[in-house]
Amino acid sequence: MHSDAAAVNFQLNSHLSTLANIHKIYHTLNKLNLTEDVGQDDHQTGSLRSCSSSDCFSKVMPPRKKRRPASGDDLSAKKSRHDSMYRKYDSTRIKTEEEAFSNKRCLEWFYEYAGTDDVVGPEGMEKFCEDIGVEPENVVMLVLAWKLDAQNMGYFTLQEWLKGMTSLQCDTTEKLRNTLDYLRSLLNDSTNFKLIYRYAFDFARQSKYKVINKDQWCNVLEFSRTINLDLSNYDEDGAWPVLLDEFVEWYKDKQMS
Repeated sequence: MHSDAAAVNFQLNSHLSTLANIHKIYHTLNKLNLTEDVGQDDHQTGSLRSCSSSDCFSKVMPPRKKRRPASGDDLSAKKSRHDSMYRKYDSTRIKTEEEAFSNKRCLEWFYEYAGTDDVVGPEGMEKFCEDIGVEPENVVMLVLAWKLDAQNMGYFTLQEWLKGMTSLQCDTTEKLRNTLDYLRSLLNDSTNFKLIYRYAFDFARQSKYKVINKDQWCNVLEFSRTINLDLSNYDEDGAWPVLLDEFVEWYKDKQMS
């Protein structure tokens, strides 16, 4: 009997010690907020629940979601978007550089026709007209010469070229071709037409001997603008130069004969 009682007491003490240790561990963990709340049924039954180390830490820190490594397709898509944006930027930059006027490009363009000289002469002018698709006698060449303020027909000096082409913002053959319609349109403006007409007197004169002076030249323009084709409104007593009086007399005699 004595041995049996000792065995029972030993088991009882062992269980009590185990329960004491569990109770102590539970309260320690509870202070650290690492235990689950005890349910109502647990209080009623007096049972204790603790959490495993993995469960407890999962309550404190939610599991970190691992970042899914980008697949080959995703990387290709990103690279494609990046390349597309770069090409768009690069093409815009190149286009802007091409559209912007360049003194260097304009100078190189000039020497395509001038060769080793600082003036484009008749041969270079012929090639120039061919490249821009205009006949040398076309009136647009007179307007271009006026824009360049050229002093001699059939010649463009380096200074005239750079100054005029800069004002037109043309440094290539293509740009000048695209400007020809604008140059022609200048003739539709009465003020520009008068300026170009006056400019043509000195530009077209190839000899120091004057068959007609500049005042007479300008009066011809005014005569053409104001006098009817049949000369019916021409006033012989008006302030017209003798040259035009003689022209009217000659024309009327011709019409009568």
